[in-house]
Amino acid sequence: MSEIALTPDPRPLGKSGIAVSPIAWGMWRFAGRSVGEARALVEAAFAAGVTLFDTADIYGFDGSGGFGDAESLLGAVFAEAPELRSRMVLATKGGITPPVPYDSSAAYLKDALDASLRRMRVERVELYQIHRPDILAHPHEVARALDDMVASGKVAAVGVSNYTVDQTRTLASFLRVPLSTTQPEFSPLAIEPLSNGLFDQALKHDVAVLAWSPLGGGRIAAPTAERERAVCRALARKALAAGVDVAAAAYAWIMAHPARVIPIVGTQNAGRIAEIADVYKVRWTRAEWYEVLVASRGEALP
Repeated sequence: MSEIALTPDPRPLGKSGIAVSPIAWGMWRFAGRSVGEARALVEAAFAAGVTLFDTADIYGFDGSGGFGDAESLLGAVFAEAPELRSRMVLATKGGITPPVPYDSSAAYLKDALDASLRRMRVERVELYQIHRPDILAHPHEVARALDDMVASGKVAAVGVSNYTVDQTRTLASFLRVPLSTTQPEFSPLAIEPLSNGLFDQALKHDVAVLAWSPLGGGRIAAPTAERERAVCRALARKALAAGVDVAAAAYAWIMAHPARVIPIVGTQNAGRIAEIADVYKVRWTRAEWYEVLVASRGEALP
């Protein structure tokens, strides 16, 4: 029986012309540590083969303060070790504005980008994404803001996060530049992109898919409901056979889809970051992959 093999070879970030690692490292819990500790995590990600680093201006916000703290900490790392920036494909996001909660007006996005660049002490980012859709912003206005970011040289490529298929299609219709990425929640426990058209749209238009919360918000490591336990059992069987932990099996399951989904690994533990490369030890048969899907669906396939 044929197997689905994964490789660490770089892959295109949509139509941007930028090549990235098959796995990204996310910084939503990056704030609240020393510069030395933060630098060690960044270097651990590099050592594990990661080149795509995902952050956002909201990362670090604790409900009352900390907005921008993750970006500021990364900027402090760059100030201490500027050579790290050139090795990194840097992505950030904007548009969440507590307590509004969302603002994708052209004026706000322009200021948000500039603020992110200042915090990170960089002149540009490779990828800028709208973090969540602002229902009150006309997609034409959002598109012009994104086009202007690229024209200014401050952004190389643009994308969306948490957009529906229709929202993505509509925004793309107004853009002059290609929409390079979409960032949905996707894991063996959150499988909606398989059936709601998101992956099909990405394949049709050559859009890179970045998956947030690839471990189901920690439920794959610590399941509490029967459905979660069933998924974990299926993943654990594969993990045991491949000689990896369940997290690596989950990442590999995500990456096996033909959309070449890029999971965003969120661990802030250097030892766990070092284990990212274990994902390439996992080779799925179709029967094994579908076994996980059936467990997640909670019912047999048609």
